[in-house]
Amino acid sequence: MNQQLLNKYNIPVPRYTSYPPANYFHEFTEREYLAAVDASNHQTRQPLVSFYLHIPFCRHLCHYCGCNSYPMADDVVIGHYVDALHREIDLVAARIDTATRKISQIHYGGGSPTALPIHYLQELNEHLLSLMPAIENPEIAIECHPGYLTASNWEELGRCGFTRYSLGVQDFDLRVLKAVNRRPPLMPISEIMELLRAQGATINMDLLFGLPLQTPESFAQAAQQAAALHPDRVVTFSYGHVPWVHKRQLVLEKLGLPKDADKQEMYRKAADVFHAAGYRSIGMDHFVLPTDELSIALDTRQLHRNFQGYCTRRTTGQVYAFGVTAISQLETAYAQNGRDIQAYIDTIRQGKLYTRRGYQLTRQEQIVREVIAQMMCNYHLSWSEIAGRIGITPAEVKAATNYDEAKLREMEADGLILLSDDVVAMTSIGSPFVRNVVATLDPLMQHTDKKFSKPV
Repeated sequence: MNQQLLNKYNIPVPRYTSYPPANYFHEFTEREYLAAVDASNHQTRQPLVSFYLHIPFCRHLCHYCGCNSYPMADDVVIGHYVDALHREIDLVAARIDTATRKISQIHYGGGSPTALPIHYLQELNEHLLSLMPAIENPEIAIECHPGYLTASNWEELGRCGFTRYSLGVQDFDLRVLKAVNRRPPLMPISEIMELLRAQGATINMDLLFGLPLQTPESFAQAAQQAAALHPDRVVTFSYGHVPWVHKRQLVLEKLGLPKDADKQEMYRKAADVFHAAGYRSIGMDHFVLPTDELSIALDTRQLHRNFQGYCTRRTTGQVYAFGVTAISQLETAYAQNGRDIQAYIDTIRQGKLYTRRGYQLTRQEQIVREVIAQMMCNYHLSWSEIAGRIGITPAEVKAATNYDEAKLREMEADGLILLSDDVVAMTSIGSPFVRNVVATLDPLMQHTDKKFSKPV
């Protein structure tokens, strides 16, 4: 990757954690969502179920946060919110064919899921796992804020059945954490990881670049500290500055954000560190050990992703999501809950779902989603392979996209891809710009007024 490529291709494009992206969602009703849930029992190629639970509360709000997060509520509201989660689970589960389907994945996001008293998390896991059988070795994952957890807390989490932990480190530099209102870990990260490894868990470490006070050199040092701890996976998130969506981010403009060139160099240096330490690149921003399940899935082109991140085809199920702003990802529809916590609690108590936004995919959009997911996850797409999987011709798959050979040939000439009649494949140099390649295939990008973040 060189500066000329960065200057040309580091332009705003969708992240493609879904297709269509969430900013295309519109008004969507409970009736439409329940119809999609009913249909989901018969549409999936794999009878797998993924559950997502959104815990919106944070003890302190970080200035950079682009998540749907809220200040910590009192104990009464927390109790009512968890009760609403249980009720919502039962409302949706009543429409899922629990006799033929199996749980492959449970994921807690936020907010800070570990802001909840841990016994609530255990009760929720037990509830979900009582609904239907699970596959062998399901993934039960939780995003963790290490700024508030003691050794006994980590041990208590282990008794909840979690198999993967994402540690929100963001940076090891205390000056950076203080500037963005991020509480540092209560315990050394090395001690936390030792406790989690004793549980046999997979460990993700999340780093964030593009924050005030960060430099290419300081972020490279953070990457070196992370690599020395040897987590199974490291994610280097590019800070997305979208103050028109999250006004709290305006504070960071006063502190001063790194220039684009410096931010690009942060990614480049961190990638060099992780590659030198034996990690492999996965997708846009993940680095994994060669023995990790994601690495093996990449080799066999079985890598997949949803709103919760990268996963394998083994654990890929339609996602049924619970809690405020949570997004369900079904075969033919997305459905998102509203954002008002009290309205969510009140609506669920009435025996109704709090569905407010969503999207019904056309047949063409379902085809484009297959193409985009394959490219985003595996850096490789075969028109004939996708055609065979969904039962149409390669020409029909291509026709559903915004296939423009001239644009793709230009990207090939720039060294981003390898192109043939049947295959589009990313090069190692081009992999950070997979979003750009995918955007050229996306019919929705022909005429759009949506705003997006840059790849790097």
